[in-house]
Amino acid sequence: MPHPVLNRVVVAPSGFKESLSARAAADAIAAGVRRVLPDAAIDRVPLVDGGEGTAVELAAATGGRLVALAATGPLGEPVGTHFALLGARDTAVVEMAAVAGLALVPRALRDPGATTTYGVGELIRAALDTGARRVLVGCGDSGTSDGGAGALQALGARLLDADGFALPPGGRELTRLARIDPSGLDPRLRDADLLVACNPFNVLCGERGVARVFGPQKGATPAQVEHLSAALENWAYVLTRDLRPPVPDLRTGPGTGASGGLGAGLAALGARLLPRFDVLWDQVGLDARLARADLVLTAEGALDHQTPRGKIPAEVARRAKLYGRPVLALAGTLGEGAHEVPGVDACHGILPAPMALAEALTRGAELLTDATERALRLILLGSRLPVHAAAAEVSGTQRPSSVR
Repeated sequence: MPHPVLNRVVVAPSGFKESLSARAAADAIAAGVRRVLPDAAIDRVPLVDGGEGTAVELAAATGGRLVALAATGPLGEPVGTHFALLGARDTAVVEMAAVAGLALVPRALRDPGATTTYGVGELIRAALDTGARRVLVGCGDSGTSDGGAGALQALGARLLDADGFALPPGGRELTRLARIDPSGLDPRLRDADLLVACNPFNVLCGERGVARVFGPQKGATPAQVEHLSAALENWAYVLTRDLRPPVPDLRTGPGTGASGGLGAGLAALGARLLPRFDVLWDQVGLDARLARADLVLTAEGALDHQTPRGKIPAEVARRAKLYGRPVLALAGTLGEGAHEVPGVDACHGILPAPMALAEALTRGAELLTDATERALRLILLGSRLPVHAAAAEVSGTQRPSSVR
């Protein structure tokens, strides 16, 4: 029979990088819930943040479809990729990671000064070819730091040096950028609604600019980081001067640093930079589903002090608390600050004992299912413990002792 309190459980996890997609994580958590609450209604809501898997998940959630094609990868070679047409058919989702993601750059070839977002522009053009009037670009998991220069080139802009020659691909070349000729830009961009789902904490330039914060993760040496920083400063200056974008500040405006500066490049074309969770999760109706929940389970690979800075569990918890719903977060690792994520009532690591990372990644689904079961059994045990002792203490009374 159904549990008297936990009748509806919302499972809203992120993926676990290199181990589980968001959908696989949701399925693993749901299996653990079934072991403890076999009669509960489980609402799976696999969540994406604009990075890997975004197009696939949104197509599935809206009854849409994927469109497969070849486009220019981050190293300039053709790669097999895709974009999504959502159920409404007038909206396309371009996942930049599917054509310019870090996973497409072999570790030995990682140099964010050389990689390009040209394929992102090609996917936007292909989406417009289908008749889509609204193009949503998901930012995340990028292998580039070219400020979106490649995407603008694919869309028809000419990036020229002081002698009038077109710049080759790569962010490092932007130090030589003298002017932008926008006359060849795809005219359909004027009528299209271009939305960029991004992390507003990421900015293009300055001490917290993308070259300094994310360049080393993409393979940049300290010298390359400084070169890229200077290149993106010049990019912001020329973009603003030649394209006169509606965004007032391409250097440090919220989201301008998304995906190695792709946010700034697209904003210069009139794209709207929007908080990624607002624009992505509206497609799956997350808030209405949280409002009906008795318990919310979320998860990601690591829970720590960085989680409140735009990570999925923190945003799920924030929204769940708008409806007074309890939140349990599961994580591969619990780091410093894991117990201080606003809105998360309890967190639980999935590793039952120390193990090698390779083993944990391989056994991700099994570990997540078992951890969900353990956590829920503890929750049910806690609900059965007597509370009159605590209540007596709060009220200022004391139980009589039988021990003298």
